[in-house]
Amino acid sequence: MGYLGNHLATVSTGVFAAVLTGLWPIFVDFAPIMNFIFIMAVPITWFLTFTCWISQKSVDYVHNHAPSHTITEKKSLTSAEVAQAYTSDGKQVSVIEIKEAKTELSAELNQLKEVVKLKDGEIERLHQEISNLQTLMQIESLKTELANLKMLASKQNKK
Repeated sequence: MGYLGNHLATVSTGVFAAVLTGLWPIFVDFAPIMNFIFIMAVPITWFLTFTCWISQKSVDYVHNHAPSHTITEKKSLTSAEVAQAYTSDGKQVSVIEIKEAKTELSAELNQLKEVVKLKDGEIERLHQEISNLQTLMQIESLKTELANLKMLASKQNKK
């Protein structure tokens, strides 16, 4: 929360506004433009001070009155909670049925994850096989090219 209760912005802006307010009578006699600057700056800084104070009060109020997110104790289901039903699409479902459905869906999700792992392994194997086939194709292409070169060389030797 800090030393000033999170009002550091309010205090610093307020001090600046107070200093400007105190300096205003001193600098008014120097130039008319200084009077205009202080006429603009002093109300703006006091407005900023008030805005900082109101916003911090709002934040404090929200945090003090918001529901806490602390860990609550687990309790066993009472007969009233078991009998309690939720309406969803015109169906009534009890808490126990919801937990059973959640368990079933978790099991199905785990099965799908295993299938995906198997498919990923198969895809990786196929990628490796494709790269091997590409290598074999390159070797065959080089063999064919070498045979063509030998034929050309033998034709030139005959001439």
